[in-house]
Amino acid sequence: MEFECQQSIEVTKDLANCVEDTSLVQIDAIHSNPETESINSEPNHCNSFSEYECQNLEITKPTIECPLSITDLPPALISTIFNSLDPKELGIVSCVSTTLCSVASEHHVWKQFYCERWGLPIVSAPPGVGFSDEKSWKELFVERDFRSRTFLGRYSIDVLYGHTEAVLSVFLLASAKRIFTSGYDSIVRMWDLEEGLLIASSRHLGSTLRAIAADTKLLVAGGTSGFIHCWRATEGLPSLFDLSGSEKENTEFRLWEHEGPITSLVLDLTRIYSGSWDMTVRIWDRALLKCLRVLRHSDWVYGLAPHDTTVACTSGSDVYVWDTNSGTLLSIIYGAHVGNTFSLARSHAGDFLFTGGEDGAIQMFEIINDCDEGDVVQVATWKAHSGSVNSLAFEFPWLVSASGDGKLALIDIRKLLSTTSRSCSRKKVSRVNNVEPPQRMLHGFECNLFSVAIGADRIVCGGEEGVVRIWNFSQALAIEQRALALRGIRLENRLRRRKLQIDMVSKSGRANRCLVAAKKNQISGNQSGVWHNKHEMSGELKA
Repeated sequence: MEFECQQSIEVTKDLANCVEDTSLVQIDAIHSNPETESINSEPNHCNSFSEYECQNLEITKPTIECPLSITDLPPALISTIFNSLDPKELGIVSCVSTTLCSVASEHHVWKQFYCERWGLPIVSAPPGVGFSDEKSWKELFVERDFRSRTFLGRYSIDVLYGHTEAVLSVFLLASAKRIFTSGYDSIVRMWDLEEGLLIASSRHLGSTLRAIAADTKLLVAGGTSGFIHCWRATEGLPSLFDLSGSEKENTEFRLWEHEGPITSLVLDLTRIYSGSWDMTVRIWDRALLKCLRVLRHSDWVYGLAPHDTTVACTSGSDVYVWDTNSGTLLSIIYGAHVGNTFSLARSHAGDFLFTGGEDGAIQMFEIINDCDEGDVVQVATWKAHSGSVNSLAFEFPWLVSASGDGKLALIDIRKLLSTTSRSCSRKKVSRVNNVEPPQRMLHGFECNLFSVAIGADRIVCGGEEGVVRIWNFSQALAIEQRALALRGIRLENRLRRRKLQIDMVSKSGRANRCLVAAKKNQISGNQSGVWHNKHEMSGELKA
């Protein structure tokens, strides 16, 4: 740092005593500068100055040429710094100043936060129109995060009747507001999510249907016969799929290569994943309708969860993680549960696995992909059920489990995310010993629950009693919004009354007389107070 000084004035140590304390640091800097050694070496002339001249002597302050705050940094550098913040920290930073609020609110990292948790929004914008024209990514994130809190609020239950036997599989397609169910009665049924009405039913497919999956273009169901029954979406049909086959004959077809019952099905944009009790997982091409790869295991396959180029599978009591392109085994979790591992779920980003087993426990694992040596690390364990965990469903931040004890458990994993490590430079995640119990338990069943799904502020479940139940939490969102609005109105009225009181006191120039009298004349304590003196005076007058 450079300082400017007047060469015509000779500054010495004695002269420093005549100036303010704020100049001491500047003078020390001048003495430490080699350019000022000639000045310091000259004779001391402070004695020749009078006291008046010392007091009126002006010394120029140095000019500091450096940023005073983060707002003085280039916007590109501020944006790079914001990349390392999480949503909560970024929200706090946006409250510091208007400049940071503008940069933080429009930062591209909000899109990353949203997509890592929930993927792209269900309702896409028209071509050429971005989300920023209607809602920013920050507004979308805040709204979705607020909606996720409604699962702790009030709910209503809708019961769907139609199946004649136990319901083994349910699937919730939130984008089309449809529910697909199947079970022991060998029939696939399609329901309206909002109205709870049965839209269509398939013919009798000849075997128990244990797995079902769908998107807006394809519906698949698998059963004990080893067939994968498929329906293509019919263009222009409001219900998407023609399950009865009355519209077009080429919309329904079957895939067959499994040699045992199919227990799990998952769809992505280009592939179909199927798991079976023949101890294999098969990967199919959706366009060619051919099996691309077969992944063989040592025991029955109960569940699978693909993401990008990897797929996680549960076989017996173990969990396998495969590379789908090369077919190589990346990692194995031996003995994830005591007994079979019946259920499996995965986060949208693919970095967290959730397993449920015959022992009634729920395990959480983290998949570390960025490091040189890939690994799966255990994060937490919950003992939420007294029966086997038959199904798991995950939508950030809620993990929902359905058990043989007839209960549903809701687990919020947000607090566990801060304890996990996603960087290779840091140590691996260690097991969390003090894990909170499930935030909510949903009761009301007397028999086994086989399948559960979550989405669109609803939880859908099917079980042994042959009915489908829908827990509707959308009313909780409206109730919470009304409560927040009323709370804001009360706060505004309180601030308005406080402001009026302050204005009245400032205009009158004195405080409330009653308050002053109460402070001076306290009834309790002083027996020789004003009130007693008044009583004595009245007694003397009567005498």
